[in-house]
Amino acid sequence: MENFIQNLEASLHKGFIDQSYNQFGNYKPKLLVNNVKENENENVLTSLLEELEHSNSFIFSVAFITESGLATLKSHFLDLNRKGIKGRILTSTFLNFNQPKVFRELLKITNVEVRLTSVKGFHSKGYIFDHDTHYSLIVGSSNLTAHALKVNYEWNVKLTSHENGEIVHHFKNQFEDVWKNAHPLTEQWVEDYEKTYVQLVDRKVMDQVVEMPASYTSNSLKDSIEIKPNKMQQAALQEIQTVREAGKDKGLIISATGTGKTYLSAFDVRRFAPKRMLFIVHREQILNKAKSDFQRVLGGIDEEFGTLTGTSKQTNAKYLFTTIQTISKKETLHQFDRDSFDYILIDEVHKAGAESYRRVIDYFTPKFLMGMTATPERTDDVNIYELFDYNIAYEIRLQEALEEDMLCPFHYFGVTDLECNGEIIDDTTVLSKLVTEERVNHLIEKIHYYGFSGKEVKGLIFCSRKEEARELSLRLNEKGFRTIALTGDDSQEERACRVKELEDGLLDYILTVDIFNEGIDIPSVNQVVMLRQTQSSIIFIQQLGRGLRKHDSKDFVTIVDFIGNYKNNYLIPMALSGDKSQNKDNIRRRTKDTSYIKGVSTVNFEEIAKKKIFKAINSSNLTAMSVLKEAFVNLKNRIGRVPYLYDFVLNHSIDPVVIAEKHSNYHQFLVKMKEEVPSLTSYENKVLTMLSLEILNGKRKHEILLLELLLHKGEVTYDDYVRCLAESNCRADKDTIVSVQRIFDLSFFTQSMKKKYGEQPIIALKEEKNFVFSDLIKERLKENSYFKEMVIDIVQSSKAKSESYRCNQPLTLYEKYSRKDACRLLNWNSDESSTMYGYKTKYGTCPIFITYHKNDEVESSVNYGDEFLNQDVLKWYTRSNRTLKSEEVRTIIEAEENHIDVHIFIKKDDDEGSDFYYLGQATPDKKSVEQTEMKDKNGKNIPVVRMNMVMEQSVDSQLYHYIKNETDD
Repeated sequence: MENFIQNLEASLHKGFIDQSYNQFGNYKPKLLVNNVKENENENVLTSLLEELEHSNSFIFSVAFITESGLATLKSHFLDLNRKGIKGRILTSTFLNFNQPKVFRELLKITNVEVRLTSVKGFHSKGYIFDHDTHYSLIVGSSNLTAHALKVNYEWNVKLTSHENGEIVHHFKNQFEDVWKNAHPLTEQWVEDYEKTYVQLVDRKVMDQVVEMPASYTSNSLKDSIEIKPNKMQQAALQEIQTVREAGKDKGLIISATGTGKTYLSAFDVRRFAPKRMLFIVHREQILNKAKSDFQRVLGGIDEEFGTLTGTSKQTNAKYLFTTIQTISKKETLHQFDRDSFDYILIDEVHKAGAESYRRVIDYFTPKFLMGMTATPERTDDVNIYELFDYNIAYEIRLQEALEEDMLCPFHYFGVTDLECNGEIIDDTTVLSKLVTEERVNHLIEKIHYYGFSGKEVKGLIFCSRKEEARELSLRLNEKGFRTIALTGDDSQEERACRVKELEDGLLDYILTVDIFNEGIDIPSVNQVVMLRQTQSSIIFIQQLGRGLRKHDSKDFVTIVDFIGNYKNNYLIPMALSGDKSQNKDNIRRRTKDTSYIKGVSTVNFEEIAKKKIFKAINSSNLTAMSVLKEAFVNLKNRIGRVPYLYDFVLNHSIDPVVIAEKHSNYHQFLVKMKEEVPSLTSYENKVLTMLSLEILNGKRKHEILLLELLLHKGEVTYDDYVRCLAESNCRADKDTIVSVQRIFDLSFFTQSMKKKYGEQPIIALKEEKNFVFSDLIKERLKENSYFKEMVIDIVQSSKAKSESYRCNQPLTLYEKYSRKDACRLLNWNSDESSTMYGYKTKYGTCPIFITYHKNDEVESSVNYGDEFLNQDVLKWYTRSNRTLKSEEVRTIIEAEENHIDVHIFIKKDDDEGSDFYYLGQATPDKKSVEQTEMKDKNGKNIPVVRMNMVMEQSVDSQLYHYIKNETDD
């Protein structure tokens, strides 16, 4: 308690008296905003969830609540319920803003008591959280709506108070005064409210209070010229025009499901003004919708728009809409001259590898051929990019579309499926276990709790196989639901009929396997349930996309994904974040911190499901040859040639460092890919390995800049190099430049690594202080152009990666480093990582490496109790058999007097590999130093010294909680 009060006092001093006050304190008052302009993931919701997660109880006093706002917290309330934590929400019917349905949603949350106040003009917005040592308050302008918590311009202040503090008692007393006279929320109250409810205000306008994007739809029958492209479509149209102006006659549009590809293509046709146009789809159901959309954009008389199908033969129409099944028939195809159409569009063009598509593409000679798809990547060895001469006219993926408000917002919930007698449910589970009473009830419980937006559910349930879909549909119907199973065995007519029944409210759910992954347009779908194992990020995004079209009947779509037990569940955070790096640490962070999702959409993993994901990440092999090969082939197809490492960077694909660490260098990887590449000498190969394993990661820009200068000039003076460093805002002190020299002359490395890297210096410093390549390197660069290309590629790639690191400091906060990295970047003469163990003091620095959660097998004598006391203080233990008199201990205690910089590196556990998060410098708190004892493996007491390390900067909140939290079952 004493430490807390000191911490709080320091925080208040800094927050209210002197911002330059340098005493530690992680309870500083803070302004909470939604930072939607900057490339940051800052929003009010993040702080709210953080406080909720670590609270013992909570109270909310909020005037306005929306279903979408409540959905952002539902899984978190459920996790708190499992821990026995309860809360209270005080709200009202002020301005009739809160709809009756949101009160029904509140009734589902059993660990939250809700009351309604009749206080006139009730308009409060406050959140109070009870913690072990204190209270946290978030008070300001944010109601419990998704827009207020994630995107609106809001001001909220976060304060911390001791339990005896006056301010918190003012808030609590106010709350209690109103609470005791408020009416409990009950089913009967909701029924009465529904009878009298009249929506007096436009709730959506009040909720969002933001400028609506330009729309490409219209509810009027005004002339088509008034239908204008939105901002993203305007950008796309310009890029398509640029492709044509470059003399290209083909273009590929890659656009996330629901972003208006049809309207975009219609706008481009309006600009192109062809004499005749052909639009090809793969299913008849979407033909008339496409024709209708085009007619609204293009205008014109009905006779100009026609269809060509099995039953309709309007072949003379100016704008002709047809199915691939019809147009690809030879007798149909040859009714047309090859140049009949100036402009041809192919929808869902990722299917164009089929013979029917190739026949049509090879036959016609339009002035411009447009292909449209959400998923160009294929698993059937067909290169869609090649069909369009690698001309990607425009691309917008899920994250960008969400950011631009082009899609319906979604709330994703990753939940845990049941285990049957300890057996994990997966694709091999026998049918009888997939449809047990227990599992059906579990499914119903989850879809009821997470709910849907709108008056009635219109849902899709994706199952693992046909038998499950059919049997589950029967079981659900027995429970009172109206469902039907549709599979590939059902005709197109049957599917169209059932889809209409869903849209008309005659069905609650359609259960299917994969037939609705794409090519089906049901904008009113407001709940998507996934009951199958995720084998592919592509299929996951396709199925997610079924609910992402905007519709007047819904404000958001609910995604309920039963992922908990599936071995590939780590694909979900990868797919949602768009991260293809195959970096395990990235996936862990994106599972824990989901604030990367833009707009009002949210991603939520129930705590149990989250732990299952961490377990799957730990046991997975993300760098298996099959994974790397798939990424390589996809990228090769996309750009139409063998990629360089830099192409992986440009296209946000696999992290080049992942490839290098797995295969030593990219040349060796290409050989394993059976690519025909020029040969390298043994020495060239070793040099590439050195550059790939030491320079490619971009952790220090100095080496990269020197290589770049030498490749360009051949010889660089010492002064020119220093000037280049200064211009790049990099440290240019002598010690750092000597360290760079020792990297390139290999003297930094151990004997075994020198041998691996070719033993000869790569760069030398001549007597006249000029940097030059060694004679051997100079010769190889001159003699082997392929070797030179590989070196340039590494330099280019590493320079791009170096942008993540600060060049004016040796280490960058919250980036990851190995022990060897620390030796290098702290300018040690040599790599001493093998003898560093937990810490080592040398050259005026003391890096400390901590594995926060030790394995159970770790011997007690090295299982130190290192732990964060808070975000500013780390309790740290020296090695065992050390006393207060030990020289190494005294040196650390007196680090400030000895001018020694103490650097803290921490990793969550050994599953994170050899790299540690850098948390910054720290200062030993001398008052906390004490000698204590621990037991060795024989149970004997041995001395150890512990002390508090005061962090120079408070540890980032998300990373702090990620490191501290256990992820085991």
